[in-house]
Amino acid sequence: MSATVQHHYELYPYPHYPLLASVRRCDTYALNLESLWARFNGERPPAGAEKILIAGCGSFAPYPYAVANPGAEITALDLSGKSLDRARLHCLLHGKLSIKYRCGDLLDPKTCDSRFGMIDAFGVLHHLEHPLTGLKALASRLCDGGIIRIMVYSRYARREEESIRRALKLLRVHDTCTLKSMIARSRPNSRLRLYAGASSEARFDSGLADALLHPCVRTYRIEELMELVSSSGLTPLLFAHDNALDSVTEEVERIRALEAERSSPGNFILYLGRNVRGTCRENRDSLIKLNPCLNGSVGKFRIQSLRIAPRMGHETELLDRSKRQFLRRFIKPVKWSTLDEKTRAEAQAYIKSLFLLHYNLNP
Repeated sequence: MSATVQHHYELYPYPHYPLLASVRRCDTYALNLESLWARFNGERPPAGAEKILIAGCGSFAPYPYAVANPGAEITALDLSGKSLDRARLHCLLHGKLSIKYRCGDLLDPKTCDSRFGMIDAFGVLHHLEHPLTGLKALASRLCDGGIIRIMVYSRYARREEESIRRALKLLRVHDTCTLKSMIARSRPNSRLRLYAGASSEARFDSGLADALLHPCVRTYRIEELMELVSSSGLTPLLFAHDNALDSVTEEVERIRALEAERSSPGNFILYLGRNVRGTCRENRDSLIKLNPCLNGSVGKFRIQSLRIAPRMGHETELLDRSKRQFLRRFIKPVKWSTLDEKTRAEAQAYIKSLFLLHYNLNP
């Protein structure tokens, strides 16, 4: 099946972004390894853990990861040489030159035999013939304290796409040219026409093919996802899809209730960990520091308020002058013990949003 999936992405490298499309560094804050490590381990990443693997990187992900982590060692892995070529060109045009590119199957240990502090598998597992084997292969590449971010399709969020995809498979429609002809000839109120008109993915061949022509797709109910995670040996840490609750247990229960009504919060985004140490406790020797991706965005001379893209499942607040002034206090690490109760309470909200890091010095 991997050969079939590889062929699909050789024909339709995904996602489609213009080569000159850029991202603001402040909007990559949730990809920053130092911040994620502090969130789930209560310390900064130790020597040897500042390595990131983007598994199934596609044609774009290496670029924002390089923006977010200028000092980390980043490996971009994908089945498709065409996707990697476009990802490499995108990074080259934006001056991101230090990424290692590997063309191969994530199940093959020879593709990259290093240990990583962070692995991203966003939109990957649901395209594998054996997702558990894939997740275990990724877990084996994590160092202790390491974090994996996964995104998998929700059964109820993908109902429309899967219904259309199965019909197209029965009709033996395998290319976007035929599919676009069908859309053009379909009735205005047909499911196919309505989907194509409403979906931003359908504007480009790569998006249309990924949504409706992919040869290997699996969707998950929440029980199936949690069984997958449990069987992998990894620990679920935090859901990060829209409006997710902080508690994994409570979010699972919320999704169960939604699924009982054949609804979903959207596709599932979940952080997993291997032997993570947990969040930093409030103690006199712990430190608070600004997420490095925000350093250039809270400057004294910025006039307009700043809205940072939501990446952790919740809208981010508008950073006006006073809020930027507050965050500026933490460009350099500040001891928790020096903060008064009001400042601590305000800092906690920013720690939750990942704008601030709370950590102990590594032993």
